[in-house]
Amino acid sequence: MSAGAIEGRLCVCHLGLVAYEEALELQRGLRRARLDDATPDTLLLLEHPPTITLGRRTQEDDLLDARELLKARGFQVHEVERGGRVTYHGPGQIVGYPIVALRPRSLSVPKYVSLLEETVIRYLAGVGLEARRRRGYPGVWTAGGKIAALGVHLRRWVSMHGFSLNLATDLTHYQSIVACGIADADVTSVARELGSAPTVAEAAQDIARIFTELLGYQEVEWLSPASLAEVMSGANR
Repeated sequence: MSAGAIEGRLCVCHLGLVAYEEALELQRGLRRARLDDATPDTLLLLEHPPTITLGRRTQEDDLLDARELLKARGFQVHEVERGGRVTYHGPGQIVGYPIVALRPRSLSVPKYVSLLEETVIRYLAGVGLEARRRRGYPGVWTAGGKIAALGVHLRRWVSMHGFSLNLATDLTHYQSIVACGIADADVTSVARELGSAPTVAEAAQDIARIFTELLGYQEVEWLSPASLAEVMSGANR
């Protein structure tokens, strides 16, 4: 497939509940394929079992419980290459991992991060929740606290990692960390703010549509997990 033939396309896949390490390897494989122009940009939408990830700027006191205790309580713990500090992923939280070539879309890193934030802000507006940015802190905030976290990693201008939005997340799981290294900030969720929240599958449809509009794709293809695996198999031949 030529580079020109794929620049206007986006593949989207809702994967369901996926172990963090499995999703990480999938992102890395998709990025290798995108760097080779073997696949279009891809947006993965999913949720994780209880997981704590430590970005490149994480400090040891960002963890309020020892790693051994966290693992004994059922949390996966992973050090990853994304920017930022520590965050939590878990059921009831939609995670978006866009594998995007920034240069064909004339995107700088700050502009790309802003578009990820805008995707979440517009989605939340659509469900009746006002949200905003907070200067100096990537992510999305409501009056009740931080509702979405962001962290990206680029290689040769192709992104991985992305954003996570709390829909009906168990917020007590944040008590083991200083989320994103911000000690004075509460975390919140759509369910906490509005009393109920869409499912991850429901949110995936609207988030994919908004992301598509903001980044200007002309063609969108929804892939099943099985179809995505076939695409990856073909790209790696």
